[in-house]
Amino acid sequence: MRTNYLLLLTILLGLIPMNNTHASDSVSSVFLYSPYTKISVSPGTSIDYKIDLINNSESPVNADLAVTGLPSSWKREIKSGGWNVNKLAVLPNEKKDFNLKLDVPLKINKGSYNFVVSAGDCQLPLTVIVAQQGTYQTEFTTDQPNMQGNSKSTFTFSAVLKNQTADQQLYALMANAPRGWNVIFKPNYKQATSAQVEANASQNVSIDVTPPANVEAGNYKISVRAVAGNTSADLDLEVVVTGTYQMDLTTPRGLLSTEITAGDVKRLELVVRNTGSSLLKDIQLSSGKPQDWEVSFEPAKIEMLKAGETATVTAVMKASKKALPGDYVATMEAKTPEVNATAQFRIAVKTPMLWGWVGILIIVVAVGGVYYLFRKYGRR
Repeated sequence: MRTNYLLLLTILLGLIPMNNTHASDSVSSVFLYSPYTKISVSPGTSIDYKIDLINNSESPVNADLAVTGLPSSWKREIKSGGWNVNKLAVLPNEKKDFNLKLDVPLKINKGSYNFVVSAGDCQLPLTVIVAQQGTYQTEFTTDQPNMQGNSKSTFTFSAVLKNQTADQQLYALMANAPRGWNVIFKPNYKQATSAQVEANASQNVSIDVTPPANVEAGNYKISVRAVAGNTSADLDLEVVVTGTYQMDLTTPRGLLSTEITAGDVKRLELVVRNTGSSLLKDIQLSSGKPQDWEVSFEPAKIEMLKAGETATVTAVMKASKKALPGDYVATMEAKTPEVNATAQFRIAVKTPMLWGWVGILIIVVAVGGVYYLFRKYGRR
C-alpha cells in the first residue's frame, strides 16, 4: 500500500515540472523572423523589411507591433495586407507577415544604428549601417559637359537635377553665358525657367545653348545654376566653336557700277568683310577684266582678317584706249584656301573729250565747206 502511495506521489511530482516546461515552450514558440538582420545602405535610402510573426503555440496571439531605438528623424511605417497596422493576430501554428518601411534621413552621420522590432513580448534586433556621411544638398550633373560644332549649331546638353533634401524644392534655373549667347532650359523637355523636384528625387533637364551668328572660333564656358531656398547647385558646360568661313566683297555703299573714259584710269574703293566666325589669312585679290584692260590692287594681299572685321582695298582700273563706248563687265575676286567672294561691276565706257572736240571740228569744217561751195558756185 505504501509502495502505491509513493508511486502516485512520484507521478504527481513529475507532472508539475512537465507542465512548467510546456508553459515555457508556449512562450518561446512565438517569435519574429527576418533574414536581413544587418544591412548597409546610403543616406536617403528607403528600406523595406518583410518580417514574419510565427505562432508555434496552441493559443492565438494578438501582439502589439512597435519599433524602438531609432532617432525620430527616421520615418517608419508598418503595413500588412495593404493596411497600416499597430496590432497583428496570428492563429495557433500559423504565421503572418508584415512590412516595415524605414526612410533613412539624408542628413545623417556615418555609422551603425541598432533598433528593435517588437510584437508583444517578442523582440527582433536589427542593425542598419549607414555607409557614408549624409548630406542636405542639390546636385546638377551631366554625362557630357563638352560639345563641339560650328557657329550655326545648337548645342543640347542633357542634365539631371537631384534634390537630395527632405523637402520638395522649386528650383530657379539660371545661366551665365557670354554676351549674345542664348540659353534655354527644358525641364522634362518643356521650356521653363524653373523646375519643381520632390524630396530625394531627380528630374531631367535639357539645356539648349545657341551662339551668336558671328561668334569667333574658340572655347566658351557656360555656367548654369539651380537655386532653391537654402540649397543650390552649379554646372559648368563648355562649347567648342570650330568656326565658319564666309566673306563678302563689295563697295562702301554697295554700288557695283561706275563710269570710265577709254584709256583713262579709275580708282575703285572695295570692302572685304569677314562674315564668318573663323580667322581668314592670306586673302588674295584678283580680277576678270575686258581684253586690253589693266587692273591692280592696293594692297595686293590682305594678311589677316578676324571674324566680323573689314578691310579696305583700292582697285586701280585702266580702260583700253581702243574701248568703244558702251557697257563692260569686270569681276573682282577675294580668295583664300577656305572661301572666296566675287563682285561683278558694270562699267560704262565713254569716249575721250579730245575725240569729241575733233568730231565737232569736223562737223564745223564740213558745214563751212558746204557754205563755201554754195557761195562760190551757187549762181552757176
